[in-house]
Amino acid sequence: MRILIIKTSSMGDVIQTLPALTDSMLTLPNPRFDWVVEEDFSEIPGWHPAVHKVIPVALRRWRKNWFSHKIRQEREKFKHTVQLNKYDAIIDAQGLIKSAWFITRLAKGIRHGGDFHSAKESLSSLVYDKRHRIHKKQHAVERMRLLFSKSLNYSMPQMDANYAIIDFFSNQASQDSKKNLVFLHATTQKNKHWPEKNWRRLISSMDVNGLNIKLPWGTNDEWQRAKRLAKGFSYVEVLPKLSLEELAHILINSRAVVSVDTGLSHLASALNQPNITLYGPTNHELIGNYGYNQISLCSSDKHMDTLTASMVQKELEKVIR
Repeated sequence: MRILIIKTSSMGDVIQTLPALTDSMLTLPNPRFDWVVEEDFSEIPGWHPAVHKVIPVALRRWRKNWFSHKIRQEREKFKHTVQLNKYDAIIDAQGLIKSAWFITRLAKGIRHGGDFHSAKESLSSLVYDKRHRIHKKQHAVERMRLLFSKSLNYSMPQMDANYAIIDFFSNQASQDSKKNLVFLHATTQKNKHWPEKNWRRLISSMDVNGLNIKLPWGTNDEWQRAKRLAKGFSYVEVLPKLSLEELAHILINSRAVVSVDTGLSHLASALNQPNITLYGPTNHELIGNYGYNQISLCSSDKHMDTLTASMVQKELEKVIR
């Protein structure tokens, strides 16, 4: 059975789709998945054992210069790749008008997605051949699992969500995995940032634990913030710029993670790493980290500075012990 998945972004949404593939892999005889995903996240689907082919798309980059000669050529090449095969099922797990119109409708096969009341953008459902009711008042991981089960006509397994990517990194275990903490301080939305003064207080409180702290970053602003957080602390390392696979290796070899609401935090949860996530405006019950070893600390009034360093320190020391 050959299946095409359309789930292009964001990083967290892509990661939270993985358990649905695991359900399908364990239920159906030899399903073969191709996956259309934004180029920045194209590493992720290939970590799952059920994914045969990853098809990168660049809608975010293309829309900046949609009609240029180079972009038109890239779009035509992408269209050709998507239409190479006829699929037994096409699952639009994105649920947006742009994904439905520019990707899903191009693919050959029976197109599945949420119905008018279930899709993120209701009008995207007009592109689908089969529309499924998926109640929104449940976590995104469970919504994806239910969409896949309805689209591929099987009963959803009665088991906990399994991202099935740990084995990809299992041969990369490090001897010093109990000596490192990872602090994921960077996020794209300003109202999800934890104040730098709080990060530094938390870092300072870790001095007596004999652990090293690693600070990843992705943009220049994040690099500058990481340097400010690390200043004066000999046990804090600002990492070089790394690929997602390299960052996953850092995460899986850590003692624990402290994070704001960001894609890498979802990656930590998919790797079953002990992870304390700090939430402000996010409804973590619907789209927060999901899985084992996950601790959510939620701001009482949606302002991140109400989460104090001592509150986070208390939870982190429990995990370390």
